[in-house]
Amino acid sequence: MTNKILVSDILEENNIIVLPDEDIYPNRESNIDFTRKITISKNSAEKKIIAEETESVTTEEILGKYITVAEKIIIEQVEIPFETVTKDISTSDEDTVDRVIQNGRNGLKEVKYKVKYQEEQEIERTVISEQIIREPVDKIIQIATRVTSRSGVRGMPQPGSIAASVEGREPRVATLNATAYTASTCGKPIGHPQYGITASGALATSYYTVAAGPSIPMGTVIYIPYFADRPNGGWFVVQDRGGAISDAKLDVYFDTIEECRNFGRRNLECYIY
Repeated sequence: MTNKILVSDILEENNIIVLPDEDIYPNRESNIDFTRKITISKNSAEKKIIAEETESVTTEEILGKYITVAEKIIIEQVEIPFETVTKDISTSDEDTVDRVIQNGRNGLKEVKYKVKYQEEQEIERTVISEQIIREPVDKIIQIATRVTSRSGVRGMPQPGSIAASVEGREPRVATLNATAYTASTCGKPIGHPQYGITASGALATSYYTVAAGPSIPMGTVIYIPYFADRPNGGWFVVQDRGGAISDAKLDVYFDTIEECRNFGRRNLECYIY
């Protein structure tokens, strides 16, 4: 059985070798004709001699000169190595610390091969198809300036201390639709006792406070690579809620309306601890 039409392709597919002293019809470069037959015979000048010699050759001897080639379809699971990504958010080359903010994990794929064996020895392997079972997860290492003080802008902890609080934990990775907000957009005028106060009771802080959906608890640490070069090194803490914020959304706090407009709306990769 074959779906080939070129004579040379059919011969190759069936492991048929035409010797120099043999004739073939149709020739190698022709397509198979309506008879659907390929004939291989000894050259006419040698046919008589061959016929005389074969009278003394047994069937076992003839079959013994052929080498059996078998084909099998096999399926194997192969690991996909993870990559290591280094994010440098340090402010100098001195006194830095490396932190693993995400452990790497190898992926897995299922590979289907067509394997040819000659006398039980593998002689050829061809990939038929590949299917990803599990995508690899990058190992992420962050290089940050070593923290010497826990104080920061408006009482915000330094990014190194936030990262240290979740070191060794495995984050959930999600892409959230992020928008921006500021205190003046929350419905309370300047001078109001609750102006700028988050749902957690803390004062909202730029590059620290985010508002998340109800499935993400207050105090949850979120690392956002998009902000890695900002003062917080990309580290935020969930301190706020919002009526329009679902579990697929995130609201990032900024100090000014202008910053909010510049940020706009965008989908961000988030590592939720």
